[in-house]
Order: sequence, then C-alpha cells, then structure tokens
Amino acid sequence: MGLYKRGSVWWMSFIASGKRYRKSTESEDHKLAQRIYDKVKGEIAEGKWFERLRGKDKTFREMMEKYLKEHASRLKSSKSFEGYSKNLLSFFGNCFIREISPRLINEFKQKRITEGVKPSTINRDLATLRKAFNLALREWEWVNDNPVTKVSMERENNKRDRWLTNEEEQRLLSECPNWLQELVLFALNTGMRLSEILGLTWRGVDLFRRTVIVFKSKNNDEKRTIPMNLTVFEMLKAKAKVRSIKTDLVFPSQADTLIDKCNVGKAFRVVTRKAGIEDCRFHDLRHTFATRLVQADKDLYQVQVLLGHKTNMMTQRYAHHNPESLRDAVEVLDKKVGLSHNLVTINEKGATPAELTPIASC
Repeated sequence: MGLYKRGSVWWMSFIASGKRYRKSTESEDHKLAQRIYDKVKGEIAEGKWFERLRGKDKTFREMMEKYLKEHASRLKSSKSFEGYSKNLLSFFGNCFIREISPRLINEFKQKRITEGVKPSTINRDLATLRKAFNLALREWEWVNDNPVTKVSMERENNKRDRWLTNEEEQRLLSECPNWLQELVLFALNTGMRLSEILGLTWRGVDLFRRTVIVFKSKNNDEKRTIPMNLTVFEMLKAKAKVRSIKTDLVFPSQADTLIDKCNVGKAFRVVTRKAGIEDCRFHDLRHTFATRLVQADKDLYQVQVLLGHKTNMMTQRYAHHNPESLRDAVEVLDKKVGLSHNLVTINEKGATPAELTPIASC
C-alpha cells in the first residue's frame, strides 16, 4: 500500500477484501493526495470502503449507445450490430447495468428460444452483449465483472449443404436484374463472399495476369489472389471500358457508392421466389462454386486456397461431393480376394442370389 506518481498525478495502491486496487487521487498535490489516501485507509479499517464504479448509475441503453458509437460504427457490418443491439434493448430497456446478472441474461436467452429464434441469432445477440460489457469493464471502468461470461452459448448447426443445380442457376439468372446478375455470376465463378465482391476495387483487378486480389477478407485475413476464368475475365473487361471515374469500386451503386449488403440480400430473396428456388441464400453461391470444383475432381487444397479458408476443416465439408475419388480404395478389396471374378463365375452357372454362399477368406 502506498502513493506513487503516474506522470504528474498521484495514485494510491491498497488492498481491500483481499483484492488489490490502484486508484487515482486525481490530484497533483502530494499533501492532498496523502489526505485522500489516509481517508481511504480509514474507511477500509472501519469496513466502510466499497469500490465506487463510474458506471454505477449508467443504464443499459447508455452502455449500448456508447458501444455502437465507439466500437460497432467502425466495423464493416455495423448495421448488423445495430440490429443485435435493438434485440437486446427490447428486453433490458432502461435497466441499470449494475442490475444485469447472469440470471437476467439467461431469462433473455430463454425468451428468444421460446420465440423460435435460431441459435445462431441468439449467439450473435449474446456476443454483442459480451463485447459491450468487456468494453465497460476494461476500457470505461463502469463495471467490475462481465456477467455474460457466466452464461452458456447455444449449440449451433452450421453445416449448411445447399448448392445450385445448373437448371436452378439458369432460372435464377433469368430473373435477375443486370446489376444483380453480375454479382451472382461473379460469385459463382470466384467463390468470393458478398462483402468481398462489393468491396472489390479496380486496384485489385489485373486483366493482364487475369487475377483478382481480395485485400481485406473476413476477420481481416491476409489478402488472397483468385485467378479469373473466361466468364469473369470477359465480364471485367467489358466493365473496365465503361467504369465510372468517380469511384474505384468494381460493382458500385448507381450513386457510385458501396452497395449495401442488406439490399443485395433483399433483392436476392425476391428473385429466388420468382425463380421458384427454395432455401437459397446469396452465400450458397459460394457453396456452389466449391461443390462444383470438388465434383470436377479438383484437389481439396486448391479449393481451400481459393475460398480463403485458413485450415482444411471448413473445406472438408465438400469432400463427400466426390465419392468417385474414393472408389480406388474400395476396389482394392476386390483385387485382394478375387471376389468379382468368383461372383461372375457363379452367376454364369445360373445360381440365384439365395443360392450364393459366402466365400471363406484366407
């Protein structure tokens, strides 16, 4: 325990209830700082000292407004976080943040479950809440713990296995307006995520090398280079001739600004309904790209690199789309015991399946 300086301000270090605290006296005067420190020591000795948090009178709404302004607004998916915050505010409202406990958070979770909300959406809500409390704990010093860490997340099933058939692709493209048709074709032939396509700039397009560079991917991954096939090359070559000088975006809006992902999602849902295609999202175009490569007997490592997966675990989900690549393995068993030859010989003598007897192995 004692006083020490940080810059020109005096700080005090002391232990209360078995926990060490370091608090600023908010004074540059040593004598005043000493009196403040002596008062704190007296309160500790008398059992009257309690940690006074800056956020003790802050409401949940104030915390979320600060979170959106200082953190979420800087993220590419800021509108999504506004939606998650709205879900949370509808339940916690104007509660003081000191009143929010693991029990109350669990009540919010159970309410969302009974409303039929998907586990993934509930987890996004909880992750937003956890991040807001982390900021309140570590940076704003409004709270002394994070109650969300004591609440379990929901189990998610992320193994979506949906891709377009060639016939569905043609129906989809026939219903798309020109601007959306370009996005769909580009996704089907590059496997890029929607955010990557919308953020693509001409700086990342090399028509001489026939490559497209994704500079900033999901979770700020390292950039990756994707080769163009003829479909993508012809599309970009045509767009380069009429590109706007007001923006470097390859797929800008009519106002030469970044197209909103939500608007693309809404337009995509409209055209899939018109085309009679069920249970299909824009992200499934990426699945279609990967599935078609695997069905064409392309190496899974190549697919992994093109998709930008850091490990092969995500890419392995497509392995079952190419059972032919496993045929050699099981055919080894035929060669080992001559089973195929024996069965053909028996059948040529007119035996029925019921009359066949097992061939004893050596």
